[in-house]
Amino acid sequence: MFEFGRDLRRLFDGHQADQDLGWLELIDVEVLRGEARRQTIDAGRTTCSRPHQAWLLAAALWREHARRSGAPDSLQQARLTALDARKAARNNGERAEAVMALAETMVLSFDLYGGPESLTRARSLIQDLKGQTAQGASSARLAGIHAQVMARLARTDQGDGLQAMAFLDQAVHELSRRSGPLLDAVKLDRASLTLMTGIEQRDARLLDQAGRELRDLVEACPSERRPLTRARALAMCGAGLSALATLADSAEALEQGRALFDAACDQFTADHSPMDWATVTLARSMSVPGAACLTPEANQGLVLDQLVATRTQLGLALADERLDGEVREAEANGDLLALDRLAARLRSRLAMDRPRPTAWAVDQIGLARIALARARLLDRSPGPVRLVLVEASAAARDEGALLIADRAEHLLGHVPDAV
Repeated sequence: MFEFGRDLRRLFDGHQADQDLGWLELIDVEVLRGEARRQTIDAGRTTCSRPHQAWLLAAALWREHARRSGAPDSLQQARLTALDARKAARNNGERAEAVMALAETMVLSFDLYGGPESLTRARSLIQDLKGQTAQGASSARLAGIHAQVMARLARTDQGDGLQAMAFLDQAVHELSRRSGPLLDAVKLDRASLTLMTGIEQRDARLLDQAGRELRDLVEACPSERRPLTRARALAMCGAGLSALATLADSAEALEQGRALFDAACDQFTADHSPMDWATVTLARSMSVPGAACLTPEANQGLVLDQLVATRTQLGLALADERLDGEVREAEANGDLLALDRLAARLRSRLAMDRPRPTAWAVDQIGLARIALARARLLDRSPGPVRLVLVEASAAARDEGALLIADRAEHLLGHVPDAV
């Protein structure tokens, strides 16, 4: 269908690479990996006429593959190719572009794995560039990346929501002079922060603002051109509406939220963008009571296995979703031995792996699920599960892993009051 080497060079050559990355949303994730490998090889050839731009393109392709697959090796390749772009830079402008690519990789690392240290490194890179970049495209791009960092810091105790919103507003203003995926990503971050604040404060004005921004994104991103961005916006609409439906106890709003999640799932298949598919499906199962959870149908089982193996935030959440299913099955069968085996597996992993805080939190959530199931079968107290879940939620939030924190708090809401 495409001659990728020639077509991608035409699309991404020069300083317009970040504007055209949205075209990659139409490409299958495995094809994307293959092109990233070819681009990396081509950039390293001694005959490459523009090595700096070639390395930047390779870094962009690897970032997109890591974002959609969760593959840790792709994230590492994105970092290495950005470093190669910096080595190949011939002037301060090219060096700044490479440093911005490194900062984007750090932001993506936080999105995949959490850990405020990634944002600290990204912020340090950005601060070093302030005042050095030229006006125009580079300045707008730097503003967009800086706003993304501030929006993510707002999820941890290192950031401030109002300050982050100011940075996002400024970035949207500067990037609006030219359309592109970075502008859409910043708009999604702004809508997400606005929606989260609106729900927490029950502020109708903020909720209306988030709804308008998301509707504009959906309309600006048709499924035949930008299916992934469209799906992300639709899923965010569904999550917001479902949260409001729960607060207002509105069955009609809950059904509308379910329809939005269904529309998001219809934009692409599981193997086209595994991370997006699993994110939307998992959010749907948590936001809409009774919604279908992840199922190993057709090729989805292989996709789930691959995502769990990444040990990203999403992979850990999927592992917890699987454990939840195993616990429910064991409880339904009255199989205490199966519950003991599951608990032993988690304790063994905690003892041997020295897990990251996010992985530790997920294992604690799993142990709490098992304790609650055993307590129901034996009609006795499950022990200090409330304290366990509160600590797991706090550990996840400290890492910026809101997906894991939400799972802990969701389970905490189902712990009997007497516990």
